[in-house]
Amino acid sequence: MQKVNLTHHFLIAMPNMVDPHFAKTLTFVCEHNEQGALGVVVNRPIDMNLQTLLEQISIPLDSDVFKSIPIHFGGPVQVDRGFVLHTPLGEWQSTLAVSSEIGLTTSKDILQAVARGEGPKQILVTLGYAGWAPGQLEHELSQNAWLTVHAKPEVIFGLPSEERLPAAMSLLGVDYASLSEQAGHA
Repeated sequence: MQKVNLTHHFLIAMPNMVDPHFAKTLTFVCEHNEQGALGVVVNRPIDMNLQTLLEQISIPLDSDVFKSIPIHFGGPVQVDRGFVLHTPLGEWQSTLAVSSEIGLTTSKDILQAVARGEGPKQILVTLGYAGWAPGQLEHELSQNAWLTVHAKPEVIFGLPSEERLPAAMSLLGVDYASLSEQAGHA
């Protein structure tokens, strides 16, 4: 398969996705290179908000701005670890720069700043991430497991969770409900 870099793209799970971790998900790819791929699911909130998460890790909450935002299932890898997708990029202890605007940060300093009301303007917090070994994502693409489209930050940060998958589909000009569960080949 031809080399492709899907960093800063959405992966849209096809209706025939059998893996329960990814069925009906929209995943934002944060890094894709010869070592594999890393992303976070952005449309699967869990039954926890930021205030509860901060209490569990003993970070005092001084700002009410983000306290009720939902925490998301980011993927099946390291589900006990927090990942903060954010814009603007900023300077944090452990950040993967996805683009000049978006970062994925794993260090506690970003959550401490958010709790003080001094963090990034827009955040999405996940527990866990999605990871692919070298060539694994490319293989899944060849098996028609995913659709891909260049990501728009407003889909992640400007829409409620349940609207993100349909919005990503509309970037392709496709209605999710119209997709067949069977893949065809010419």
